[in-house]
Amino acid sequence: MKAPPFAYVKAESIEQVSDLLLRHGDGARILAGGQSLLAALNLRLSGPELLIDITGLPGMADITLHGKTVRIGALVTHAELERSPVIAQHVPLLAQAVPHVAHVAIRNVGTFGGSIALADPAAEYPACAVALGAIFTLAGKKGERRVPAREFFKGLYETALQPGEVVIAGEFPVHAAGEHSALLELARRHGDYAIVGVAARTRIDDGRFSDTRLAFFGVGDKPVLAARAGAAVEGCAAGPEAIASAQAALATELHPAADLQTSASAKLHLAKVLTSRALTALAN
Repeated sequence: MKAPPFAYVKAESIEQVSDLLLRHGDGARILAGGQSLLAALNLRLSGPELLIDITGLPGMADITLHGKTVRIGALVTHAELERSPVIAQHVPLLAQAVPHVAHVAIRNVGTFGGSIALADPAAEYPACAVALGAIFTLAGKKGERRVPAREFFKGLYETALQPGEVVIAGEFPVHAAGEHSALLELARRHGDYAIVGVAARTRIDDGRFSDTRLAFFGVGDKPVLAARAGAAVEGCAAGPEAIASAQAALATELHPAADLQTSASAKLHLAKVLTSRALTALAN
């Protein structure tokens, strides 16, 4: 198939982008990496009247370290995240996530901001952002505002973006001494969207888990932070008892829906398997 006809604008400023979004409403789409959008256009799953190309906007393609925060511009590509020594050292959970994102050709073009704004519930970055307590910067006609990741993802492909707003960056806390992270997922083939995945981080104090966060993806309509499972291992030494406690708690708060690939019960089982693997990895 070929995409339906549409108009195209190469944006020169956020103000222009916001104005066009407000003017055209649902008839406009943002074009950055285009790895999801162009496929939807060619399959005629999306038929916008206008594409707004934001790839030329300044200040949105950098990875910068500011004190205890790493700022990732929305136009940073997956491949740039994968190669970045700043990400490898200071946001290792994201570095672990990138190789799971699709394939090399897509990672060369697809963008961090595109993944966040699309809010696919089976994507890796949203879960990483929730697990790490990231904050997103959104910009529009009224200026900029900052939204915590846990408040940004609202539902299936639904976010806190208001009409006329664009994601321009994400800010992640710097990985501190004593912290550990792990990104694990199960997929039918490498590069496919995950059947179930988990983004995990913890702090190890005297061999015991502290402030553990397990953010699951592929199990709901948005990333799911399993707060009870994290609390179940608080102060526990790594081992079978801690894993069993987390798995038992997980069963009370994770309620995955069946999809075309997997039943709900199988998803819950796989989430428990990944919980065991994640806690073991975090402790090492």
